[in-house]
Amino acid sequence: MAASVDSNSALVLFSGGQDSTVCLAWALERYSRVETVGFDYGQRHAVELEVRLPIREKISALSPEWKARLGDDHRIRLDALGEISQTSLTREMAIEMGENGLPTSFVPGRNLIFLAFAGALAYRRGIQHIVAGMCETDYSGYPDCRHDTIQAMQLALGLGMDRHFELHTPLMGIDKADTFALSQKLGGQPLFDLIVEETHSCYLGDRSRKHDWGYGCGACPACQLRAKGYQEWKARAAVQKGTAVASR
Repeated sequence: MAASVDSNSALVLFSGGQDSTVCLAWALERYSRVETVGFDYGQRHAVELEVRLPIREKISALSPEWKARLGDDHRIRLDALGEISQTSLTREMAIEMGENGLPTSFVPGRNLIFLAFAGALAYRRGIQHIVAGMCETDYSGYPDCRHDTIQAMQLALGLGMDRHFELHTPLMGIDKADTFALSQKLGGQPLFDLIVEETHSCYLGDRSRKHDWGYGCGACPACQLRAKGYQEWKARAAVQKGTAVASR
């Protein structure tokens, strides 16, 4: 049975990575009830599923308001997606550019399927807002991370379920350095440190190596993007600090 719609509720697509954790904080700042959903689709970096619950617990401890607003977590198995996907995120194969011009880490239909299941869950839970970490700036060429794709999915979900959903992508127009900065803006240094220490982005699922930007192999595209973003954030922060000192 579908619950009555709560216009001040949100469902966050929460993988346990940097982007989705920042999106979770973004939602906790805005909505009175925030639930999370994660997807197990046979990904090589399944360690991201293991860090989700500890991150939820630690992020709720950063603020009494966030703790009160954080609701249920849901985990959905999508084994079929992994079975039909011949990609470097679901198979032991090299992460490189494919002949079609897209990286082999692109899982066709993944975000479309995620949003469809999130919409069905939001329908049942009476949730109006769906929050996801897709980013057109740093999206590695994935066509299902584009703004137009998200807008089309919002329309499709509304038409297909005869209910008004609002899809939010807080990171859509910013780069990874700005994502680091946004975490500080939302939760100060405690949230920034949580992002670095607890979240997982490495495509190979490596949590044995610690860097100043977090854990990971350091070589896969996800690690390179995160490392580059951290260094750019650090450089921008230094410039801003210098400008502030000079203006005194």
